[in-house]
Amino acid sequence: MDAFHSTFHAQEVLFGAGAVSRLGELCARDGYRRVMLCTTAHSRARGYVAPIEAALGEHLLVTYEHVLPHVPEFQVAEAAALAAEHQVDAIIGLGGGSSIGTAKAVSRASQARRRKSPAQAQHAHVPSPIDQPLVPVIAIPTTYAGSEMTPVYGITYSVNGPARKVTTTDPQAVPRLTIYDPRLTLDLSPHMTAGTGINAVAHCIEALYSITRNPLSTAAALAGLRAIACALPRCYAAGDDLEARAEMLVGAFLAGTALASVAMGLHHGLCHVLGGTTGAAHGDANSVMLPHVMRFNLEATAPQLAPAAEAMGLAAAGLRPDVAAALVAHQVTAWVEQMRLPRRLREIGVREERLPELSALAFASRTVQNNPKPVDSAEQIEALLRAAW
Repeated sequence: MDAFHSTFHAQEVLFGAGAVSRLGELCARDGYRRVMLCTTAHSRARGYVAPIEAALGEHLLVTYEHVLPHVPEFQVAEAAALAAEHQVDAIIGLGGGSSIGTAKAVSRASQARRRKSPAQAQHAHVPSPIDQPLVPVIAIPTTYAGSEMTPVYGITYSVNGPARKVTTTDPQAVPRLTIYDPRLTLDLSPHMTAGTGINAVAHCIEALYSITRNPLSTAAALAGLRAIACALPRCYAAGDDLEARAEMLVGAFLAGTALASVAMGLHHGLCHVLGGTTGAAHGDANSVMLPHVMRFNLEATAPQLAPAAEAMGLAAAGLRPDVAAALVAHQVTAWVEQMRLPRRLREIGVREERLPELSALAFASRTVQNNPKPVDSAEQIEALLRAAW
């Protein structure tokens, strides 16, 4: 058994059809009486905001429903100003990764605002995984993006050069409460189902061969892949299949749990750069890059990736680890093709002349430098991006 170091977080998870109806009860139990909601106009149009307004009544003081993809810095500032004006004591993120990421970023900004003095800030201790934030986050995911289980959030900055997405890992950003209600995913479009589903697959894959993997992350990743392999094709084919939607949310929960305690690598680092700098949807970037990065890493990760073949239902008994791992990459490619997701960077709006710039930004990323196969140069990344272009 290899040595490992695993971090756990103080977090409550409520899962089940109709679970969102308990939001008011749980907020009252925890004393949240000045609540803010971060979401999108699309979530309101889907009918998901009204139940939250009904559940919280007068305790929902302010709703910020202008969330854009990739959490632009100016939106964090706008939403944080509203949170400060209303002195909120909890922030709900309703929707996909951007809504939940915005709630996390606003929570952390609120923490900074409420420090009483520079001296207090200077001498504040480094937060532990079980410290409670001053303004906790409640996550209600409506996609399979997985942000609800992790201590990571990203903010896209657009000053002093090209837009860039900067990710932060902070144990106090982990949502205090996550509510999974599969009914909130029944009308998720086939494209969003597929793209965020492949994102969940990517969480499992990177957790399996992360340089900081541990027995729990490995077990969660394999169980997540088992659930996703069964449920994702069914959800794509029939979005109103509640049983499949519930199973897919289980897979997303396990995928997020697997990734929460390990270091991400090249794949997520590239997708953050592609999304923050070019505006490509995160699910689309995942769909294009995941098979390429899996094959790039294969020589260093085959023993860790090979068990995924059995978890995904592939006929891999008796195969060498490198062959079994290659089957996993092939299956991901097959899912991308079957669900008509983009396969080339040119299909998601990435211009060829930007590849050197994107490669340099990625090479500077701490996440990319945590890859299990060392990444030695920006040129190495550019070759990978050109293969995907």
